Amino acid sequence: MKRKWISIWISGLLLIGCLTGCNNGAANSSEPESASSSSASETAGTSSSEGENSGDQTSAPVFDFESKTVMLNSGYEMPIMGLGTYSLSDEECYNSVTALLEAGGRLVDTAHIYGNETAVGRAVRDSGVPREEIFVITKLYPNQFANAEEAIVEALEKLDIEYIDMMLLHHPGDNDVEAYKAMEQAVQEGKIRSIGLSNWYVEELTEFLPQVTITPALVQNEIHPYYQENDVIPFIQEKGIVVQGWYPFGGRGHTAELLGDEVISAIAEDHDVTSAQVILRWNLQKGVVVIPGSSNPDHIRENLDLFEFALTEEEMNRINALDRGEKHDWY
Repeated sequence: MKRKWISIWISGLLLIGCLTGCNNGAANSSEPESASSSSASETAGTSSSEGENSGDQTSAPVFDFESKTVMLNSGYEMPIMGLGTYSLSDEECYNSVTALLEAGGRLVDTAHIYGNETAVGRAVRDSGVPREEIFVITKLYPNQFANAEEAIVEALEKLDIEYIDMMLLHHPGDNDVEAYKAMEQAVQEGKIRSIGLSNWYVEELTEFLPQVTITPALVQNEIHPYYQENDVIPFIQEKGIVVQGWYPFGGRGHTAELLGDEVISAIAEDHDVTSAQVILRWNLQKGVVVIPGSSNPDHIRENLDLFEFALTEEEMNRINALDRGEKHDWY
């Protein structure tokens, strides 16, 4: 009898141990899935709820240096470096966009006022690169705001690339809220995937954002080491909006001075790269998408080669110290 009770007692202990182990195993099996979901969210930079413009549930966008993209709050991925086409004439623009796409670049910035949307579209169509891999940004100019619906149709026809990845308002102007609402409607109709603003700063954004429904996916402003916008960039990013910089090399009349800056040149020499690459990498590490303009295929390729080196915190601070608050264009 004693032996029988001992046997029953041991069996009970084994059963309890099995049940406890099974429960622990079930709990542990869910952890990798949770960790994986968290990792994916951190890589993307925003959660799915943020992609639907869900009020205050926002976080600063996070660049993925492996995929070389950032997830927009609209739910679409955008390359973090590409080509600006300001001042590029028709054939020059076509050749430059072609060079970018052949070099592996996938982000192209154009605008109605540049007069080269048709050339950009032709280069995209002729490239042989799948349409969904290319991200094209264009802009409505203030003289189009009063008839924004027609302007959107015009841009679609000139580009002729099925849809527009991103459309921006070029800078503030009369009827800008109404024009933005026309872009919102075009998003609902599938004509445009993401929308945003160009040359909007803290005061302008504070006034503008409460008047619209879709939070801008991107704000594009002048940003370079001599004009760093260190108050504006975090203001935008904290709203879950991606920042993109134009004139990364300071703009015409200022490029030689900036590329020849002693601080930047010394850092470039230490990394065996060019001053242009240092400036672009500095932007990326600040969370700023770069769209340098060029018609030189060698420079276009060089401007994409930004991931074989990284700037130290000390080097970032040395460049940050160059800020003069020196804006080189009027808007």
